[in-house]
Amino acid sequence: MWSFNIGRSISLMMQTLPFIALRCAVYFGIALAYVLMTGIGAGVGWGIGGLGDESFQAGAAFWGGAAGFGLTAGILYFLREYILYMVKAGHIAVMVKLLQGQTIPQGRSQIQLATAEVKNRFGQANVLFLIDQTVKGVINAVTGLVQGLAGLLPIAGVQQFMRLVRAFLRLAVGLVDEVILAYAIHTQSLNPWASARTALVLYGQNATGMLRNAAWLALITYGLSVVIFILLVAPATALAWFMPGAGTAAGIVFALILAWALKAAILEPFAVACLLQAYFQAIDGQSPDPEWEARLETASGKFAQLKEKAASWVRQPSADAGPANGAAQTQGNQS
Repeated sequence: MWSFNIGRSISLMMQTLPFIALRCAVYFGIALAYVLMTGIGAGVGWGIGGLGDESFQAGAAFWGGAAGFGLTAGILYFLREYILYMVKAGHIAVMVKLLQGQTIPQGRSQIQLATAEVKNRFGQANVLFLIDQTVKGVINAVTGLVQGLAGLLPIAGVQQFMRLVRAFLRLAVGLVDEVILAYAIHTQSLNPWASARTALVLYGQNATGMLRNAAWLALITYGLSVVIFILLVAPATALAWFMPGAGTAAGIVFALILAWALKAAILEPFAVACLLQAYFQAIDGQSPDPEWEARLETASGKFAQLKEKAASWVRQPSADAGPANGAAQTQGNQS
């Protein structure tokens, strides 16, 4: 079925409550920004639309709200690498250390420790973000390799079925990249590019089991997200009626935003905690398989980029990274 312990994942979340609180503040802050900017845009559009008839005013309110929503989305697009760096990666760092049996402080000290760890492993935010984007491309290649085997089966309708499988798996592997990033912290590697390359080979040779776990988690998290969305539709629609020219459609959009915030703040870290357990359990005692490394070299140009980046990586330690894992210097070129 699956190879993670749900109780253990909940325990990890409880032990990392400072990060859960931080995620809630960040993602609900984003949701609030969407709602406020959409409302302000709709209000401005409604005011401008007063120069025309009712139809023109309603249209102006709609486009004003859309402009406010789009402006917020644009700003957040440029902030996405810092959210990954300061929120997601830090949370992963403390969960990895807890899985290793280490003692983690509570409160602000936990966040400070995690931030220092992330800086020590990855350097700057743009480096972590670039690694993450590269890793996502390789994960898609691994998923394609596993899917390709089924496509060769001489079974009627298998191609149509595999289209559905591909769509679902693309959804399911959405958090696997964060698990790959966790490998650098798990091994105390100071060369994040080499670490990502090794982690991807290990993922590839355990891809079937990892995809099964990811699929179960996708069903759980998205199923709960749908339930949350349904529960939020009524209050979100009531909120939307306070906006000029808004109606049911705006309420549905607000419910989607709030459901997304809850998913990102609470359900996603739960899923990551489960995947971390499954991954480290699967690779325990294993070494990278040269055959899988060759497959990935052939299937993904991004995998080859990891090797080039690893060879040219020069670590630039951060002054405030602290002495975290200083003994790991000898593993800086781990691959």
